[in-house]
Amino acid sequence: MTAFVITVLLGCLSVMTVRGRQGNWPAGMPVARPRLVAVGGTYEGGLGRPSDAYVVQERLIAAARGVGGGEAAHAAAALTLGAVIAARPQYGEEGLDECAQAAHRAVRTAALRDPAVPDLVATLDLVVLERAESPRLRFAHVGDGEIWHCPRGAEPRRLTTPHVVGEGPPVRGVGLPPALNPELGTVTLRPGDRVAIVTDGAVRALGAARVKELLAGGASPAACLDRMYDEMAATEPKSDATVIIAEFVTA
Repeated sequence: MTAFVITVLLGCLSVMTVRGRQGNWPAGMPVARPRLVAVGGTYEGGLGRPSDAYVVQERLIAAARGVGGGEAAHAAAALTLGAVIAARPQYGEEGLDECAQAAHRAVRTAALRDPAVPDLVATLDLVVLERAESPRLRFAHVGDGEIWHCPRGAEPRRLTTPHVVGEGPPVRGVGLPPALNPELGTVTLRPGDRVAIVTDGAVRALGAARVKELLAGGASPAACLDRMYDEMAATEPKSDATVIIAEFVTA
């Protein structure tokens, strides 16, 4: 039976706890600093070892999907997220391109060192909330997942282009030789705006049009996530399906 797991992550709680430096916010910023308040979870598919992994921190959200299934997929996703966390892009220590490149090097190095796992490949969707007087969201994307911007009171807009042809594997992937060329961008945020990360398993289960409809429904992030999982449960996807919905708040 397919396992059905919803993990709710609120406020600045993180699935991976990493100590970071405390910095001063720019003059004029509200006392309650801007942050991303998120809910998310993974519907575990029926292919064995989990292939999806994600992390939620106060200003960083990332999801990775290991390609191919099994132990290799699980290892690729874990290595990718480990490198992202170590790079600390939410503190401005690394640009998102270099952060993605660090993940690429970590996965490639592991594959070269272990002949038993020569095909370690993962996707990556990463968003970081900048500390600035005019808050912006930076994003990096590699693979077949999707990042959506849902402006308050307006139609959701997909920020990224899936790197996939037809039903095949991603044509760009973390660890896929020879080099990595992530899709990078920024978007301005207003209070109440939302951002969503949806892995390929969820897109395949729901359909791209339905994903957009659900994100545009006006329900709370938690209610939207519940509806997505109810509909995925009806399809019982074989692959892991991860959805993270975060709202930008300033108070």
